[in-house]
Amino acid sequence: MTSNTTSHYVWVEHPEGRLFARHWTPIDESAVPRTRAPLLLFHDSLGSVGLWRNFPEALCEATGRQVIAYDRLGFGRSSARTDRLNLDFIADEAASVLPVLRAQLGLETFIAFGHSVGGAMAVECAAQWSDACVGLITEAAQVFPEDRTLDGIRVAQQQFAQPGQVERLAKYHGDKTQWVLNAWIGTWLDPAFAGWSLVPNLPQVVCPALIMHGAHDEYGSLRHPELIRSLAGGPTRIEIFENGHHVPHREDSERIIFLVTEFVMSLP
Repeated sequence: MTSNTTSHYVWVEHPEGRLFARHWTPIDESAVPRTRAPLLLFHDSLGSVGLWRNFPEALCEATGRQVIAYDRLGFGRSSARTDRLNLDFIADEAASVLPVLRAQLGLETFIAFGHSVGGAMAVECAAQWSDACVGLITEAAQVFPEDRTLDGIRVAQQQFAQPGQVERLAKYHGDKTQWVLNAWIGTWLDPAFAGWSLVPNLPQVVCPALIMHGAHDEYGSLRHPELIRSLAGGPTRIEIFENGHHVPHREDSERIIFLVTEFVMSLP
């Protein structure tokens, strides 16, 4: 099957290291107005550009918009980290990394799309950069460290102790894999992280928002999308995947792409 998109990768220079980013662009660029905001993807706690698989390409083709995904510092092909994640790392991504991405990638405006903790980062980006973020899309985002979230992480911690599990993740993170695991498990299970919440910042999200969540998400109940809808300062739409778990863009990619395309087409 012939794709109607093209892709290339770039390196973004950040004061703490290099960020790997990949663009997907419709082949017929003349059909894409230069003022049309691209979708900027924020990956989950164990994610990377590679782990989005073919989703960004399908999203680009369906929406007719440029899609950009990047590896956070310490993940995928970006520079390694040896430090412990700051407990404010979610807000820090919007405060210290997004400005660098915008400057070097030429993002005057953008649509923030995040999965899991990337969804929380997308919320922070929409709140902190309300003048530039024209749309917010979250998938399985957490708003606070719910008991279900922490229990799910403990189960995953046991699973990663089984033979071969870490090696599967190393395909995407290489010798950074153990740091990636420790950053996720250690940060979320740290008692000092228990007070983290997006609640104070949600009223600053004034752009339209599409909030998607699986009814059986093992890392978060429906309390999370409900909080976003009730507290966000802009028009918000919730879509619940009745048979969905934590990764709807793999479990039901066609519906995700349909909903996102519909949402994006409704934006000014």
